[in-house]
Amino acid sequence: MKSPVVYITRIETFSACHRLHSGQLGEEENKNIFGKCNNPNGHGHNYKVEVTVKGPVNPVTGMVMNIVDLKMFIQKAIMNNLDHKNIDKDVPYFKDKVSTTENLAVYIWDELQKDLPANLLYEIKIHETDKNVVYYRGEEHN
Repeated sequence: MKSPVVYITRIETFSACHRLHSGQLGEEENKNIFGKCNNPNGHGHNYKVEVTVKGPVNPVTGMVMNIVDLKMFIQKAIMNNLDHKNIDKDVPYFKDKVSTTENLAVYIWDELQKDLPANLLYEIKIHETDKNVVYYRGEEHN
């Protein structure tokens, strides 16, 4: 008999600041595209991140993975790297990337993929605000 496939989501929150600014654009273009989010002093968010894994239920343990392990992976990939940080200055990944929520989702995915068992990570969902949410499932555009 096949094992059922189950989705597990762990939610964490972190606070960080950033500035939406592209080094490939001039000052006026940055202001026009990013508006108030291009403030030279930056701005902050209280992000809510949902990390979802997907896999077969182990018939012996009854789990897709131990939620304590998932919490540990999230602590390492998200909390240690992003909580109370200036994303643009403290996270090397963003040295040459605009710190949009889209790019943040890709960064978190890549960081989690380094340690999670293969093929378990299903989705990263980031609530930048109550009204702005980004999903990423590891897909790439050709």
